[in-house]
Amino acid sequence: MELFLKLKSQQLFCESECLKLRYFIVDDDRASRMMLKNIITEGDLGVVIGEAESGSKGLKSIITMHPDVVLIDFLMPELDGIETIEYLKKEGFKGLFIMISQVVNKDMVAEAYEKGVEFFINKPINRVEVQSILKRTAEQYKLKDSLQAIQESLTKIGLGTIKRKVTVKETVLSILNDMGVIGEAGSDDIVAIIEFLMNQTDKTAQLPPLKDLYEAIAMKGESANVDIAKESKAIEQRIRRTIQAAINNLASLGAIDYTNPEFEYYAPRYFDFQEVRNHMIMIEEGRNDQAKYKINIRKFLQVLYVETMKKFSHS
Repeated sequence: MELFLKLKSQQLFCESECLKLRYFIVDDDRASRMMLKNIITEGDLGVVIGEAESGSKGLKSIITMHPDVVLIDFLMPELDGIETIEYLKKEGFKGLFIMISQVVNKDMVAEAYEKGVEFFINKPINRVEVQSILKRTAEQYKLKDSLQAIQESLTKIGLGTIKRKVTVKETVLSILNDMGVIGEAGSDDIVAIIEFLMNQTDKTAQLPPLKDLYEAIAMKGESANVDIAKESKAIEQRIRRTIQAAINNLASLGAIDYTNPEFEYYAPRYFDFQEVRNHMIMIEEGRNDQAKYKINIRKFLQVLYVETMKKFSHS
């Protein structure tokens, strides 16, 4: 049985690896559509199954053809990129979105990620950048497809659904690891806070006052004679330094590669994107004036808590 499962897994993974992603391009600039199509075709990255010059003209075709990935321009007549994505999602479209834009600002980036955009391609279009992003997208898609196929196969042969219970701590540490701060002293405090919130019987998306959270964690300390006020202050400082380190790491990634997946995912969600952008400029200019940057602990913990709840609700 073990040999069969191993061979079956390898077979399914091979089939998934051989899968060519199907792309649909939506852009009001014909030259951009042609360039993207050529990059995909000549680079053997997949198949372009359709294109449209606006979101409104592409809706019906996308819903009917079910492409794996939609490459969509941000600025378009009638329906812009984000409005088109919203409509498609309401209609049940499950494919991935990659946004193309010449204009990039913090509000647009944040809204796009909230709507489910996976990556950004900057205009003017660069062949190397497009190839890199599409290859990363294909790797994520194929891995997900392979795991799903293996799971379905195991279910069919009577082994049922295999699930590994992931703890709150593992979930939080995984996210902190992506930001490069798993070794920071405050990471343990952050884990303790999220565990405390997840263990509450009356879960709400909104955090209680930070002071209450610090005190709750301080009272759970090993020493019964701990000075709650002093320990609460220490917890706050450790968390502040950890979040500062996360901003430093993400800004460094963004300064080197604006399309880095960790930077793209975490920077606009967990932080004020303008603060991250300012930090990137500081790094590029070789300055080191971290004291000028604001740290929003509440926003960081709020987003982390909501994301942890979502992961558990889907597990």
